[in-house]
Amino acid sequence: MNIYVGNLSFQTGDAELRAAFEAHGEVASASVITDRETGRSRGFGFVEMPSAEQAKAAIAALNGTDLGGRTLNVNEARPRSESRGGSGGGGGRGGRGGYGGGGGRSERRPSW
Repeated sequence: MNIYVGNLSFQTGDAELRAAFEAHGEVASASVITDRETGRSRGFGFVEMPSAEQAKAAIAALNGTDLGGRTLNVNEARPRSESRGGSGGGGGRGGRGGYGGGGGRSERRPSW
């Protein structure tokens, strides 16, 4: 089961994240997500636990606890497509304003 871990301290690394979850069962992987350009932590990560039972126990035990001075937000990770909201990230030109969306000020300006 894939687990989302939010509100991580920017100093928390993969090893600390793994250690916190290994107290509750086998951990297949643990990774803190970092910014592509700076390499700094983005403050969240993911832990993969092969046993759903152990994963649920870890979520219950660690959600709301302190790690590195921050209160963890731990829950079952949802696939990106479900958590993103419906639009799929792009394109639509509906609505007013924006780039090329119509209804903007440029259409009401005099053309002299």
